[in-house]
Amino acid sequence: MCGIVGFIGKDNGVEFLIDGLNSLEYRGYDSCGIAGIVDEKTKVIKTVGRIKNLEELTSEDLVFNIGIGHTRWATHGGVNKTNSHPHQSFNERFTLVHNGVIENFSELKEEFLSDKKMISETDTEVVVQLIEVFAREGLSTKEAFLKTISKLHGSYALCLIDREDADTLYVAKNKSPLLIGLGQNCNYVGSDALAMIKYTNKFLEINDGELVTVKADSVLIEDKNGVKIERSPFTPNIKYGEIDKGVYEHYMIKEINEQAFAMRNIISEYFDGHDVKMDQEIIDAVKEADRLYVIGCGTSYNAGQMSKEYFEKWAGIPTELHLASEFAYNLPLLSKKPMFIFLSQSGETADLRAVLTKLREVNPTYKVLVLTNVDASTLSRESDYTLLLHAGVEIAVASTKAYTSQIAVLSILAYQVAKELGKAPNLDLEKELSVVTTAIESILDDTKEIKELTDKLFTERNAFYIGRGADYYSSCEAALKLKEVSYIQTEGFAGGELKHGTIALIEDNIPVVALITKSEFDLSTRSNVSEVASRGAKTLVITLEKLAKEGDYAIPNVHETLAPIVSIVVTQLFAYYAALGRGLDVDKPRNLAKSVTVE
Repeated sequence: MCGIVGFIGKDNGVEFLIDGLNSLEYRGYDSCGIAGIVDEKTKVIKTVGRIKNLEELTSEDLVFNIGIGHTRWATHGGVNKTNSHPHQSFNERFTLVHNGVIENFSELKEEFLSDKKMISETDTEVVVQLIEVFAREGLSTKEAFLKTISKLHGSYALCLIDREDADTLYVAKNKSPLLIGLGQNCNYVGSDALAMIKYTNKFLEINDGELVTVKADSVLIEDKNGVKIERSPFTPNIKYGEIDKGVYEHYMIKEINEQAFAMRNIISEYFDGHDVKMDQEIIDAVKEADRLYVIGCGTSYNAGQMSKEYFEKWAGIPTELHLASEFAYNLPLLSKKPMFIFLSQSGETADLRAVLTKLREVNPTYKVLVLTNVDASTLSRESDYTLLLHAGVEIAVASTKAYTSQIAVLSILAYQVAKELGKAPNLDLEKELSVVTTAIESILDDTKEIKELTDKLFTERNAFYIGRGADYYSSCEAALKLKEVSYIQTEGFAGGELKHGTIALIEDNIPVVALITKSEFDLSTRSNVSEVASRGAKTLVITLEKLAKEGDYAIPNVHETLAPIVSIVVTQLFAYYAALGRGLDVDKPRNLAKSVTVE
């Protein structure tokens, strides 16, 4: 979950390296560093903490015509300057940055480096030291690099510079994302197009197992046997201005406020008037499946839970939800004609990629659809079908607009499948999603009451969200959001499960927020609220206007099946204001990174 950048060109690349790392800081912010060749020597600057610390250490007159950079999310070794990247070989000829996890680094160290005292605790250092070992045997840098990566097990995105060859960047990847950016008299390397979009909008994909030799005026892609690969560049659907915070203090509040815009994008992309416009192959694949397996992690998993409501109740297709991190290593008994739906904001989630690899091994004919926010992402390229979320760039670690966009797109897919199966629900989905959009805008137009409620409610170390049916799924997401950014220990529970253990945790002033967006659950969930209130809890009900009682927070009336898209916005704001009130880093909560590119 680290971010890497690289530059080679006739101009100074230091500005790009710093800018690129700033754009990738959402991937990791334990430590950071840059390195480049100056007067035939390699200069390395690295530090613990944020990119701003690195900027303070970087002199204004520093010039790198070739350079690499890294922002770290620690996996091997503690957070300190020694373990931070870039890492150098013993003779300092080779300098390397790495994203991923080398699973066999201990074995490699024992086999090839047992007589050496390592400088750091990282798996990355083993890689760069191996390159030196093989180069000392008389291999060229390219040959030593190839031999090294042939021995690596695990995930990696690597960018290497050689002090004795200041004209070349050596690049390779396996499972971890990496792109080449094409410039004028220069070229770029980055974990994400976001790192380079200020400088270029033309990119080359790199596939697993390929070796890329990058020079200022050329890019050579080869397979492991040295066979040249021709590949056309692509332009992603990203604009540089989208990654600015604009008038907002944080990306999280910007992205919360962009949800109405995202809903309009989705309606525009997936409807022609009141009729759904979606790839018929996708619709047919879902219709032909005897069971759907919806797979995700974290927020995407919670969004997937909502899809069960739509696929089963509208289309009558049995639907299972699975955590990607469990599914790949604990494959359930599959039906005869399964279809798999992956949910990933970034399209780079390592756990989902592991599932995809497993499924291809079990049966290459299995159909896989990915819902992602990033076109040309790894999962998008490798799956059979893609539905884009059209939510725009999401940078805050805590996902907000991707969650509501996933639910909306899943609802459209299920609606059209149900319609073609002759089971269409009695609603005009385009119209109802437009009503949802207006409801979200209404909430966001005046958040003063939500901020005041946050200050009153979330004063303790613990908190709970409860709900029934779809509101239970929303409770899980609401709890995840609050714990992610405010560090309040928060759990989401099915209301009826409180008395089966959880109510033992209720004490005076513990906040319990109940979500009620379906009439059929109103009385039973309010009964649960009474149970905790009688034991000293501070309670709040978030519900539709038509169900609201005194003291509730009422959201505008929308179709009950789609109401969780609206109610979750209130809980996102609770999380944001709770973190803000505690003086925490809202966009970059501790120990977390945005794109989880390691298992």
